[in-house]
Amino acid sequence: MLGLDRRVLKAAWTVFAFVLALLAIYAIRRTLVLFALALFLAHLLGPVVDRVHWLIPPSGSRGPAIAIVYLALVGALVGLAIPIGSKIGEEAVALAGKLPSAVQAEPLARLPLPAWLENAREQIDAFLIERVQQLGQNVAPLLSAAGEQVLLGLGNLLRLILIPILSFFVLKDGPQIRRAIVTTVHPDSRELVDGILMDLHLVLARYMRALLLLAIATFVAFGSFFGLMSVPYGLLLAGIAAALEVIPVIGPLVAAVSILLVALLTGYSHVLVLVIFLGVYRLFQDYVLSPFLMSEGVEVHPLMVLLAVLAGEQIAGVPGMFFSVPVIAGVRVILTRLRKHSSAAD
Repeated sequence: MLGLDRRVLKAAWTVFAFVLALLAIYAIRRTLVLFALALFLAHLLGPVVDRVHWLIPPSGSRGPAIAIVYLALVGALVGLAIPIGSKIGEEAVALAGKLPSAVQAEPLARLPLPAWLENAREQIDAFLIERVQQLGQNVAPLLSAAGEQVLLGLGNLLRLILIPILSFFVLKDGPQIRRAIVTTVHPDSRELVDGILMDLHLVLARYMRALLLLAIATFVAFGSFFGLMSVPYGLLLAGIAAALEVIPVIGPLVAAVSILLVALLTGYSHVLVLVIFLGVYRLFQDYVLSPFLMSEGVEVHPLMVLLAVLAGEQIAGVPGMFFSVPVIAGVRVILTRLRKHSSAAD
């Protein structure tokens, strides 16, 4: 009886400690997001650092290789991201100034509608005009609040600067950190913990590489097609689509809706061509490109991805949506490793 009471008490303390840990994680979730982003950046740059470290004269430290990669990254941002970003910014300003007048001028006037919707054309125009007018009434308060947030958020900007700094230390001392974690556990569990850390490393590295390649492919494909078809504000729309690729399921859907709305409101005459392109590219990415890039390690059912994205948004907003897939992929590889370890022990 006494042994049973001790087991019950131990189980209760374990549950209490687990709940307390979850509450602590939730309380410091913003700081954890910062460290997670640094970890993701380190996994993204890790293969490049390894290659550079192999090419340069041998040394005991990875610091010189990391410095070279960081300098190359800054050069790429200055040489490519700033010119493209400035062009996207110009298109965003131009679009923001044109949308209200575009809606006032009957945005669906040039768009052929199905016969069953033709009688409702005026009502649809009136609905769009009303929505944009309401948006215009809220623009000033939103801009004012945004300005206050920018002034109050300088500390957050400084926090973002910490991301590459933390990534530097992860890249430089990653093996030592891993060994330190493994040596803290019981000797009988060290092989298991080391295997879990290796699996998580591989999953994160492959996921970040796949995300980057998907975003680049989307930007190039959308930018090229929109330029060829003279889609208004094509570079801006391609940038939005590429940025939203990091949010599974919901991001591409929001991007497609945004592209079609801008095309409608700016009087673009080939909306049907846009719909076909978006559908074909989505099929190509979902069934060819994405499975090819994420074929190793990140194997999660689409339903689980959708549920995780929605749950992540409720917990941590957009960062939660971004981290949802790697989190459930990480849980999956941990459970797989534990099952293999348990089978081997039996």
